[in-house]
Amino acid sequence: MGSNSSRIGDLPKNEYLKKLSGTESVSENDPFWNQLLSFSFPAPTSSTELKLLEEATISVCRSLVENNPRTGNFGALIKVFLSRTKELKLSAECQNHIFIWQTHNALFIICCLLKVFICEMSEEELQLHFTYEDKSPGSYSSDSEDLLEELLCCLMQLITDIPLLDITYEISVEAVSTMVVFLSCQLFHKEVLRQSISHKYLMQGRCLPYTSKLVKTLLYNFIRQEKPPPPGAHVFPQQSEAGGLLYGLASGVATGLWTVFTLGGVGSKAAATPELSSPLANQSLLLLLVLANLTDAADAPNPYKQAIMSFKNTQDSSPFPSSVPHAFQINFNSLYTALCEQQTSDQATLLLYTLLHQNSNVRTYMLARTDMENLVLPILEILYHVEERNSHHVYMALIILLILTEDDGFNRSIHEVILKNITWYSERVLTEISLGSLLILVVIRTIQYNMTRTRDKYLHTNCLAALANMSAQFRSLHQYAAQRIISLFSLLSKKHNKVLEQATQSLRGSLSSNDTPLPDYAQDLNVIEEVIRMMLEIINSCLTNSLHHNPNLVYALLYKRDLFEQFRTHPSFQDIMQNIDLVITFFSSRLLQAGAELSVERVLEIIKQGVVALPKDRLKVPAALSQPSGK
Repeated sequence: MGSNSSRIGDLPKNEYLKKLSGTESVSENDPFWNQLLSFSFPAPTSSTELKLLEEATISVCRSLVENNPRTGNFGALIKVFLSRTKELKLSAECQNHIFIWQTHNALFIICCLLKVFICEMSEEELQLHFTYEDKSPGSYSSDSEDLLEELLCCLMQLITDIPLLDITYEISVEAVSTMVVFLSCQLFHKEVLRQSISHKYLMQGRCLPYTSKLVKTLLYNFIRQEKPPPPGAHVFPQQSEAGGLLYGLASGVATGLWTVFTLGGVGSKAAATPELSSPLANQSLLLLLVLANLTDAADAPNPYKQAIMSFKNTQDSSPFPSSVPHAFQINFNSLYTALCEQQTSDQATLLLYTLLHQNSNVRTYMLARTDMENLVLPILEILYHVEERNSHHVYMALIILLILTEDDGFNRSIHEVILKNITWYSERVLTEISLGSLLILVVIRTIQYNMTRTRDKYLHTNCLAALANMSAQFRSLHQYAAQRIISLFSLLSKKHNKVLEQATQSLRGSLSSNDTPLPDYAQDLNVIEEVIRMMLEIINSCLTNSLHHNPNLVYALLYKRDLFEQFRTHPSFQDIMQNIDLVITFFSSRLLQAGAELSVERVLEIIKQGVVALPKDRLKVPAALSQPSGK
């Protein structure tokens, strides 16, 4: 683009870009490349500016698409970049700013062109553009067919081998971003790609040996959250004749935004500012997730997924099984800390889910932590602020809770962790509460929000499943948590009665009119009764397994005992109501014997005494609760 390019609006008329995309072939040894790569214009910093950049360069890109089969200039640009990367490590050691700056600019142009190519042509056409050379019109050489593979290998080497310094930060971000853009091919295909370019080059051949090293580097980039170097730390002074800043740090931010913009964003309400505090960490995480979710090739499994499934803690000295490919070790303590700190972004939550779900080493380590509140509290905040989060983020947070609550040790330990002053919980001042009781409160609040707003059965079922997983281990429930459990049942009961009344009235109305179609109240009734049964199972499980640990739940049950009367004889709930009815009858009798006008403290004392007196064998052990798995 040259040293005189200072504004996006000037790009379509830029003489260097015209030459690159024109009909004249440019040799890779031509001094033109030094001129082209010495551009200096302020980088885009918003999606609007990124769109302007795309619109300003689209004519140049399309011109190159048209002329490249005859000129081979795209291939020449890539060869210029490849030749420079061979000296990149030495340039970093020697602090050669100019060389690194121009190499970065070459990669930035390649990334811009790739983005347009991928959007506007098939994979077959894209591969052809890597093969065209300056020979006769339309000819290409079989010797250059691996230029695409060479570029990908070079990007992987750049990401994994170049030391992260102030002067190399932006080119590291650009390399990661270029790979994400390259992998965006799937976005333009309705069917799942199983034999795409990514499968051809990334899952076999020269790129395959870099698998574990690339995954490890991307994870460490996420862990370290390296911020961009301060302005002036790695760029040259402003060129007065150029009228613009040298293209430095902002390029990493720009392509970070551009990539997210290209991929349609990571959430309708995701906050951009925290993500961009470390462009390298953000882009590395996006690339890691894309690689992990590539479909298996027809003849080979996804090696990046294999690497993510099998890596171990650096403190684990046991040998890797010979059957585990692409294995490596990483510091689990640092990984855990980063995951706890970064849950405001849904891509970090997706990484947490991926690791808990797929890597048994990580799952075992996390469940053994004595500071699980550092991980659970950010997840609960996501659910608590459900109105401000996109649905994907909420679902991932909920599935993470499901996975965690499948572990009995976790369900016991969360009731032993006492929290002070939970400031983000605004419904009630919580000066002291266990992590377990807080988890129950947040999940119940999510259910109630869902009942009044989104009415998503899947969300309902998984929230109740998390409570069901925990119910046998409920310990010392906070009085407010116990109240909310019964209040939720009250809400469900009222909803049940309302739907039942509507169904009855509708049935009566149908007798006088055969032409009016009836609403499907039977289906609504089945859904609400299924939810009510799950709530009764949760209460029953707690009473059966940990009655002596939960006087506050018994108190709340007695206070709202009338709620349960209508379900005693209901055919759908008779079996599950036996224990609940027994507890209500037993403790009501003891309270009646104690007389009237009892204080709260006296009632709780009677309940605690009654728990000891109630024969254990009178409560029937419930069948195993049925709920979906978090996996």
